[in-house]
Amino acid sequence: MNNKNEVVPVYLFTGFLESGKTKFIQETLEDKRFCRGEKTLILLCEEGEEEYEPANFVDKCTYIKLIEEESQLTEENLAAALKECGAERVMVEYNGMWMLDSLYNNMPENWTVYQEFMFADAGTFLTYNNNMRSFVYDKLKSAELCVFNRFKDGMDKMEFHKIVRGATRRADIAYEYSDDRIEYDDIEDPLPFDLEAPIVEIGDDDYAEWYRDINDDPEKYDGKTVRFKCRCLQRNKVPKGSFIVGRHIMTCCVEDIQFAPFQCKWENAESVQDDTWVILTAEIQYRFSRAYGGKGPVLTYISSEPCEAPKQEVATFY
Repeated sequence: MNNKNEVVPVYLFTGFLESGKTKFIQETLEDKRFCRGEKTLILLCEEGEEEYEPANFVDKCTYIKLIEEESQLTEENLAAALKECGAERVMVEYNGMWMLDSLYNNMPENWTVYQEFMFADAGTFLTYNNNMRSFVYDKLKSAELCVFNRFKDGMDKMEFHKIVRGATRRADIAYEYSDDRIEYDDIEDPLPFDLEAPIVEIGDDDYAEWYRDINDDPEKYDGKTVRFKCRCLQRNKVPKGSFIVGRHIMTCCVEDIQFAPFQCKWENAESVQDDTWVILTAEIQYRFSRAYGGKGPVLTYISSEPCEAPKQEVATFY
């Protein structure tokens, strides 16, 4: 039985109904390389046409727990399900219509997601993205691997690639054909600005991409000088001698628009007019800041000039 202080590995499989999650989990549990006698708990959060065949699992100590309602995803219920069967690891077949925070915010403290996979039927994925973008983005943003199954010759990989990269640059992408061919995405994603330039020019359309990249890999920006268009804001909580710069970003839909800020240090920070647009030139230092509550990219003011707001004030990824 798993000790409550021992780390419980969680393997998370997301995607919409009939996207291939059950088939993949079934094949994984039939693989001797993955199964070495560990007791496994499957949390089944939706039931599709395909059903599990436990008789074919390598390890017979595999337990299936049906989670019928999103409200059942509580720390108490999840811990009790694990304790009941004494499992050592958890596999979650997640419901595509439930937001991932319902799981992540309610997992027992010693549960750790080891791997997260997103599955999609290539024939329906673009429709899902057009009609339910927020749910698609939610499943893409933290995935390590995105698998588009039932892919067909003639489908434009770039359409799928752009949607994934609009949510994450980290995930690998695989295209699986009906004849069992698997092709991995090799489309290069160069950043839309030159990091080696003396001054890194961030275009109006590139702010969202830059903001995500600098937060994903802030150390590579340490010491760089950048120029970009931004709003300047005065806020009481910002350390003295600093002000806030940034833009609003929409990651997937209107409901999730948020201001994406940076702290900017300047000895004359108090002279900055609140809620004004400027083209700012500043040097980036990756350092501790009370404004961030930890280390983050802190800008040091070099110069600025007033300007009009961008034609599209809210930055997007595509």
